[in-house]
Amino acid sequence: MNSTPPELVLDARNISKSFHQGSKKIDVLSDVSLQLRAGQSMAVVGTSGAGKSTLMHILGGLDRPDSGEVLIEGQSLWTQSEAARGAMRNRTLGFVYQFHHLLPEFTALENVAMPLLIRGLAVAVARQKAADLLGRVGLEQRLDHKPGELSGGERQRAAVARALVGGPRVVLGDEPTGNLDERTAGSVYDLLLELNRELQTSLLLVTHDTRLAARMDRQLELRLGQIHTLT
Repeated sequence: MNSTPPELVLDARNISKSFHQGSKKIDVLSDVSLQLRAGQSMAVVGTSGAGKSTLMHILGGLDRPDSGEVLIEGQSLWTQSEAARGAMRNRTLGFVYQFHHLLPEFTALENVAMPLLIRGLAVAVARQKAADLLGRVGLEQRLDHKPGELSGGERQRAAVARALVGGPRVVLGDEPTGNLDERTAGSVYDLLLELNRELQTSLLLVTHDTRLAARMDRQLELRLGQIHTLT
């Protein structure tokens, strides 16, 4: 029997980050380390203002830490040029936010196809991949609807499809159900976990909802700028 653990896809080492308000220094993250393996789901819980969004921005290459490093598939994220970092994000990371951030002037199909077009895929190929994934998330009848014509749950499902369309190794979710009612939030979590199992895409979510977090393989808590293991 092969007992080799799944490969490490995200490795955050000793991340620290502080901000200044006037002359006062505020330590948001202090020596935070975490590891995410292929196909694993993980939740980071914490109260509002605990630094969860700051952590996600650093892990996703959107904000630079004061110290520490982030490795994606063994490659350091923050030692690369901005262009190389952007290419890595497009290739290996998917993002789902509390607010869907779909572009209002484009249809669901166009929004989901956009990361592939940025990557340089042919329009027909990008649209077909987007349509296939929108079908997977139950929006096959809503391809030509713009965000304003979709319900909150449908918009978030489209955002999940956009995060997954490029076949990322890791999906990062920053309170991805925080703007939804309890029932709709549960259905979006169902979808994320279903796709996590089917596609073996690693999933790292931050949330204040401990009930939803308990459905993940691992739960961590961010408290006073430090990570504590719950399970």
